[in-house]
Amino acid sequence: MTQCCFLRVRSLFFRSWSFPRRMALALCLRALCSLAGWLSLYGSFCRLNKHRSYEWNCRLVTFTHGILSIGLSAYIGFIDGPWPFTHPGSPNTPLQVHVLCLTLGYFIFDLGWCIYFRSEGPLMLAHHTLSILGIVVALVLGESGTEVNAVLFGSEITNPLLQMRWFLRETGHYHSFTGDVVDFLFVALFTGVRIGVGACLLFCEMVSPTPKWFVKVGGVAMYVVSWCFMFSIWRFAWRKSIKKYHTWRSRWSEEWQLRLNGHLKTH
Repeated sequence: MTQCCFLRVRSLFFRSWSFPRRMALALCLRALCSLAGWLSLYGSFCRLNKHRSYEWNCRLVTFTHGILSIGLSAYIGFIDGPWPFTHPGSPNTPLQVHVLCLTLGYFIFDLGWCIYFRSEGPLMLAHHTLSILGIVVALVLGESGTEVNAVLFGSEITNPLLQMRWFLRETGHYHSFTGDVVDFLFVALFTGVRIGVGACLLFCEMVSPTPKWFVKVGGVAMYVVSWCFMFSIWRFAWRKSIKKYHTWRSRWSEEWQLRLNGHLKTH
């Protein structure tokens, strides 16, 4: 009797896990295809830009992923749905799964690149690791893809500007009006979207009873990482603003002295 019950329970257990196992295999295959695609794109950029550094080509891949993920995640959040502020923890849609697998392959590629070339510090590595874990958890659970997709949108919306800033610096065009506009938009978007809107999303996530507790913990961890980035960005913005102010004040003082000395014509 006991043995019969045990065999019955075991049969039900393995039968219930047979479909998730196949689903996990399909998700792994999608993520591997995504990784292969990003690696191929990186290799193509390296062949096309042989005179450029490896970092230049990697940032081209990052820029491409940023534009693609912003467009797809915006479509999911604003058009396809569901709305992340009212439906956190809802079941994943097929489009969400496709986008998450696409992004998972990119983050694995970029994390591996950063570790191999030792180009980033612990904070960026922590951000990539948390992103990978968050995506994997959403895919395995089959839920919470809504808020993970919203976090993806908020995280990537400033990425193209960050890459443009680096490209401007590398080409010698950073100290210009274009560089100032890029910096201003980057700081404004990071503060408004990633910190401001991110706080609203985190609040909705925490008060909702639907998401799992470890998904909420992951959301808190990502928001803490965003604040760590924010402190660095604000320090940079403050230093640049002070430098611009002193430059303007020095130039204004020189012009005023020239006017007083009669060397500068006034109308």
